[in-house]
Amino acid sequence: MSDILSRVGGLSWTVAFFVIALGIIVAVHEYGHYIIGRWSGIHAEVFSLGFGPVLFKRRDKRGTQWQLAAVPLGGYVKFLGDSNAAAGQDAGAMAGLSAEERRHTMHGAPLWARAATVAAGPIFNFILALAVFVGMIQWQGIATGNPTIGKLPAYPFDGPSLLVGDRILSIAGQPTPDLEALAAVADKLPAAPAVTYQVERAGQTVDVHGPHPMPPLVKGVQPTSAAMKAGIQAGDVVLQAGGQPVYTFDQLRETVGGSGGKPVDLTIWREGKQINLSLTPERRDMPLANGGFETRWLLGLSGGLMIEPELRHAGALESVKLAAQQGWLVAKSSLSGLWHVVTGAISRCNISGPIGMAEVLGDAARSGPMDFLSILATLSLGIGLINLFPIPVLDGGHLVFHVYEALTGRAPSARILGLLMTVGLAVVLSFMAFALTNDLSC
Repeated sequence: MSDILSRVGGLSWTVAFFVIALGIIVAVHEYGHYIIGRWSGIHAEVFSLGFGPVLFKRRDKRGTQWQLAAVPLGGYVKFLGDSNAAAGQDAGAMAGLSAEERRHTMHGAPLWARAATVAAGPIFNFILALAVFVGMIQWQGIATGNPTIGKLPAYPFDGPSLLVGDRILSIAGQPTPDLEALAAVADKLPAAPAVTYQVERAGQTVDVHGPHPMPPLVKGVQPTSAAMKAGIQAGDVVLQAGGQPVYTFDQLRETVGGSGGKPVDLTIWREGKQINLSLTPERRDMPLANGGFETRWLLGLSGGLMIEPELRHAGALESVKLAAQQGWLVAKSSLSGLWHVVTGAISRCNISGPIGMAEVLGDAARSGPMDFLSILATLSLGIGLINLFPIPVLDGGHLVFHVYEALTGRAPSARILGLLMTVGLAVVLSFMAFALTNDLSC
């Protein structure tokens, strides 16, 4: 009975955070359409979060009905002159409008106003992602670049070792003048149960022993991974993998990578206790720096330097720059991944549908607010990108129609538009079915 309740509780948690995240992303996207349309002189009759039966509605002083509907899987803005939520033209309603009233419709407004209103949805998704990344950078801070210890994790090491505030001068005799040099030395250092650190402490130079600077310490757990399902947590230390002691994260990676997908026995240290687990690595396609992908067997763990470096507050412009760089990397990786799936270079299982996204969001929420916000920003960025694809029924398809109109001086005929919209809808529904199939079969 307790197992059933646990599963129901886990499912409720997953669904709740999926609805919350999707609601935020959709609300921002549709608000972009609404506000730019309003500023451009286009009147919105309905702003809806969700589809189906209306649960709550309110009409504002501008005549726009704001409503919450029963099916929380999207939303829409219906402008004056639209026949439906997909922005089809209501010919009968349009015929009954004066020239001045037509100016306030999506179909009678100038081309610039229509194009700006359509583009605003994806752009607002990008702004949401950028704002979240900026907020995370502001909250967490960034490394000063100095090899000074800002924080140390709990770690099973006997004897005096490193302390918070120590400035690491060298590791195993190799100088570490800054944080970049420290990371380079740590990355190349051979595996060993202990290494010698020379540190500056209270104005004195002291030699101390400590764990390897790149230890088998869990810094993060990937949502929906084998490690997440097994209950491994950030801060856990892997003492043994495959029956052998491990002193570096690279040793753990090599053991798991060489398993060929067979179960790997782990001994985990957590708050003074040892836990024995057996995990089956999962096959994943990982993006490379050159834009390609590499197939690996993974548990879903991430590591890094044992120490957490001294941090400083990032300035506003610096935060925006770093957030933009992070967003660009996410977008580049997402588009590259989609292309590699289409060409068959990597597994189709790299594309998830609503079930997969819900699981990721639920696991991220369990890991903490920062992980949830990071996934939220990534999804917002992805939805903005997808909406710019030149497929009819998506915002990108409407923008293509506007470009055609700008070049030819006339809009596509109603018959051609209807045909293209039908084809576009078929493409979108096929993609959704493909993603949902992946959720069920991968």
